[in-house]
Amino acid sequence: MPTSSATHPGLVVRMLRHARLTDGMDLLDVGTGAGGLTAYSSYRLGAERVTSVDVDSYVTKAAAERLDRIGQKPQFLTCDATGPLPAKYDRLISTVSVRPLPASWLTALRPGGRLVTTIANTSLILTAWKREDGGAVGQIERDWAGFMKARNGADYPPRLWKKSFLDQDGEVTTGRYPVLNVENAWELRSMLEISTPGVETHYEQQGKQRTAWLLHEDGSWARAAATWTDPPTVHQGGPRRLWDALERIRNRLNTEGGLPLYGSRVTITPDGVCHLTRGRWSAVID
Repeated sequence: MPTSSATHPGLVVRMLRHARLTDGMDLLDVGTGAGGLTAYSSYRLGAERVTSVDVDSYVTKAAAERLDRIGQKPQFLTCDATGPLPAKYDRLISTVSVRPLPASWLTALRPGGRLVTTIANTSLILTAWKREDGGAVGQIERDWAGFMKARNGADYPPRLWKKSFLDQDGEVTTGRYPVLNVENAWELRSMLEISTPGVETHYEQQGKQRTAWLLHEDGSWARAAATWTDPPTVHQGGPRRLWDALERIRNRLNTEGGLPLYGSRVTITPDGVCHLTRGRWSAVID
């Protein structure tokens, strides 16, 4: 799995627009990557007002050298950005995804400051304004982005996926909807992560034969296989029925024409717990 990337410039600009930058602001860029967002914001705000952090010392060193060659000298720090942060800022933009939202990010924002980030395993862009009580209020933007997860060390934990899942029988049913690559169905994937956190996905296609897996660390698993758009044969096991959870989301999408995630209101407590509401729907990200 990759541990760093160069984000597409158009997406970097969109994240900067969500931050609503103005003159005189101090910005924290979480997830240095190739240094693109740091460079753009240094030109916009002045390099002395920009700090970029990453857990990987190679990444911060390479980005610092890269920006030095174009005359920009923002501050680069190597640290775990989900832990304590070094100063106070007016804006915090993260181009790594997180779950839960680190409480230290709210602590590092000045009252009235603005946070822009994405939620891990989703395409959700969360923006929020810091309140005097230490919490924040904002929304899930009607926009989407996908970033790799924030790391706490040199690498990510190993994936759950194992070929042994090919041979399990479990409970066998017939699914209602065609097999799809859940990871590429961004709206469905996001809703699945909010309703059933921590699901890992895997997908394979050989000719017209499609197979998808859903896995969870609690031992729940599901495998659905079908030819093209035929109703799939679904095998499931463990304490939860993961494919059933996905089909409930797909049924809601087809019944209502959309899902309530995008545009939902977000209230964040000082400890980083996010409460999402839209109409009668609600969810918690913690």
